[in-house]
Amino acid sequence: MEITTVRIERPETVSVILGQAHFIKTVEDIHEAMVNSVPGISFGVAFCEASGDRLVRKSGTDKELVELAARNALAVGAGHSFVLLLGEGFFPINVLNALRAVPEVCTIFCATANPVAAIVVETEEGRGIAGVIDGAPPLGIEDEEHTAARKDLLRRFGYKL
Repeated sequence: MEITTVRIERPETVSVILGQAHFIKTVEDIHEAMVNSVPGISFGVAFCEASGDRLVRKSGTDKELVELAARNALAVGAGHSFVLLLGEGFFPINVLNALRAVPEVCTIFCATANPVAAIVVETEEGRGIAGVIDGAPPLGIEDEEHTAARKDLLRRFGYKL
């Protein structure tokens, strides 16, 4: 067994959702879920087939994000995994419920704007994602000032009243 990490490459303004699904129609169903969730969404999605042709299937509304998602999916190379990149100004919180409702989606490993690396395990059977590294470790525990700033930020973004 070999364990490696694969960094997900993306522009700093792009969020990533890394997950696992189970069927060739995954890429089309994720595409439909995204365009039905947020009008005008900019995204690229790529899915690694685990049998048959074993190709990276791809789709999306932004050609550059589609190609970047495909390169990332190929680099991870884990059967039935998918990489979904959301364009600038689009956030995972707005699409996660729709993504979870896609019948083929089994697991979502992360949904973030942080730097991400997939922990990939390879055996003679193939490759799989064991987990992810999502951002940096904490530097401390919030105090009252940090709590107030967090609550203010959520209200400015419109996520809380």
